[in-house]
Amino acid sequence: MVAAGKGILAADESTGTITKRFGALRIESTADARRDYRELLFRTKDAMEQYISGVILYDETIRQTAKDGTPLVKLIEAAGAIPGIKVDAGAKPLANFLGETITEGLDGLRERLSDYHGLGARFAKWRAVIQIGGGVPTDFAVEANARALARYAGLCQEAGIVPIVEPEVLMDGAHDLARCYDVTEFVLKTVFMELYKARVFLEGMILKPNMIVPGKACAAKASPEEVAQATIRVLRNCAPAAVPGVAFLSGGQSDVEATANLDAISRLGGPWALTFSYGRALQDAAQKAWAGQPENMRAAQAAFAHRARMNSLAAQGRWSEGEERTAA
Repeated sequence: MVAAGKGILAADESTGTITKRFGALRIESTADARRDYRELLFRTKDAMEQYISGVILYDETIRQTAKDGTPLVKLIEAAGAIPGIKVDAGAKPLANFLGETITEGLDGLRERLSDYHGLGARFAKWRAVIQIGGGVPTDFAVEANARALARYAGLCQEAGIVPIVEPEVLMDGAHDLARCYDVTEFVLKTVFMELYKARVFLEGMILKPNMIVPGKACAAKASPEEVAQATIRVLRNCAPAAVPGVAFLSGGQSDVEATANLDAISRLGGPWALTFSYGRALQDAAQKAWAGQPENMRAAQAAFAHRARMNSLAAQGRWSEGEERTAA
């Protein structure tokens, strides 16, 4: 999952989320359309075989078959990648804590994990969402989400499934880089304390954190080098070396921005394998090129392969703006 030069494709958008993204491109969101789009990604041979180590799926997708009847899981496996599954039920409002959320989905998780393992999933993902704003996050919200992440991770390992632990501090807001650092440090320390209490085997998990970036509305932007220095510093302070890999989420970054920041982080390095687990930052260009039209499949696959290759280079600290322009 954290092989050198490879990363994880997050194709786990809920039906509601992918419907919104399709809607922006005037694509009708049917089960067949969602299947066709994901199938074209999984059949992009160069990208899947060379640059993708695993694919996070949604409940609908892990049960779907390609047009020729091949299970989508088998397409992923045939490319040498590992199928995974999103198992949380989404972030819901946290009672009595305005503006904060708790990720739900623990009820029945043991049984769902057994079902997903039978369908071919060998890793899973659970996302906790932490907002920065006036008076938030509160200690209670962070601790509640960290505890849920730890319980999820323990159940995954019991089921023979590798957990991706994803505590995401959102980019929404006007906070600066220093505020993102402070909140992320608190979140990561709390998460690892709960993982320790839950007896989670650190060598058998992947961390999927946010990068340390300013809020979208912050006037003071940060260079890739500043992002990298802050991100590696927080990881060295919070993430034990026993964790085998860190697969960064892209959050609200543009595709090239996420690639540039990953490259700067990878150049600094650390005791963990560093890579990417991107959704929009890998898919946006491909989705726009496809636009729901079968005749656009090749163009969409080329766009996906390009972004996958750029992020592969970035995960090795070998990306450059010149490489981006030359390969485009």
